[in-house]
Amino acid sequence: MDFNWTKRTLTFKQPAGTSRGVMKSRDVWYIALSENGINGIGECAPLPGLSLDDFNQIESKLDEVCGNLGLFIQDLSLLQYFPSIRFGLEMAHLDLKNGGGQTYYNSPFTSSYSPISINGLIWMGDTDFMIPQVEEKLAEGWRCIKIKIGALDFDKECQILRLIRSEFSRDDVELRVDANGAFTESDVREKLHRLAEHDLHSIEQPIRPGQWDLLSELCASSPIAIALDEELIPLINDEDIIEMMDKVNPQYLVLKPSLLGGFYESEKWIRLAEERNIGWWITSALESNIGLNGISQWTAKMKPDGFQGLGTGQLFTNNIPSPLKVKSGELFQVEIPIWNDVNQFISEWYSPSNEMDLQTSGSTGKPKFISVKKKWMKNSAQLTG
Repeated sequence: MDFNWTKRTLTFKQPAGTSRGVMKSRDVWYIALSENGINGIGECAPLPGLSLDDFNQIESKLDEVCGNLGLFIQDLSLLQYFPSIRFGLEMAHLDLKNGGGQTYYNSPFTSSYSPISINGLIWMGDTDFMIPQVEEKLAEGWRCIKIKIGALDFDKECQILRLIRSEFSRDDVELRVDANGAFTESDVREKLHRLAEHDLHSIEQPIRPGQWDLLSELCASSPIAIALDEELIPLINDEDIIEMMDKVNPQYLVLKPSLLGGFYESEKWIRLAEERNIGWWITSALESNIGLNGISQWTAKMKPDGFQGLGTGQLFTNNIPSPLKVKSGELFQVEIPIWNDVNQFISEWYSPSNEMDLQTSGSTGKPKFISVKKKWMKNSAQLTG
């Protein structure tokens, strides 16, 4: 089995603002496995300031995996401190085992184009930036809206929620907010009660992670259901996960496979949550379309209730082509005749081989297959651009 990795910098169409700051670009690393002419592809998508991974060691760790691939595939727990690499390697291996073609799981989502209901995300910004986003989502027929809060004036954020509720009831639109840990012990109780006036479904991570005593009190007394997000990321041992769940007893967990170490690890969280009657939903975390495709297929396999927090694949100017489409708050795969050829190209481009087999157009003779170095193709594309 051969192994290869490639770094790619994705550029946001517009700055993505959260309470942790504004992102204009983000780096991902693609992992490719090849065996017997079959290619499997996965994505490592750590987020600065949020992921457990040490960014300074990502590439050296990928090289280490390359040097002892069999060991890491047999025991993914060796990558517990690099959950994004663990996720990417699990993805690539699943794809390889299923014959390639970015087929990570077979389900009605991939075979009969059964959709997944998702929330529409409203990014932070001033009122003039956020309100048009809300109006656009509602006009498109989205039935669940999630709004990032905590970076603006709180009164203005409440004004936006009030505006939505003045036109749409809870039965019309489910409203969720995500504070990304922006509230403090001194103001969180008041803000939760003010937010409750707008008939919200839930709030994600109201305070910074690690404050389990305060979180336990809030989860027991908050007028809004609390969903934990960042709280999950640093917990890698079963004992710590169980201790947090039992002590805090949240209403919901927000599961991000690319930050939690992959699908198997996320299923462990689900199992422990359901044993405690804790709800959950699945969310992507600004992956490219390769990671989003894998997460979407796994989400369909898990058959979750309610709206999921999956991306739309429309955030980046230079994203990877994808069969995923969104309409009126539903994510689905479309049957595009050319997709198989596009996917074949993507898999081969990121494979360990330095060359690709291409078919000539036949404009000057009978079409034939030729072998072309990827370096030449890249140079030609840059000259053409």
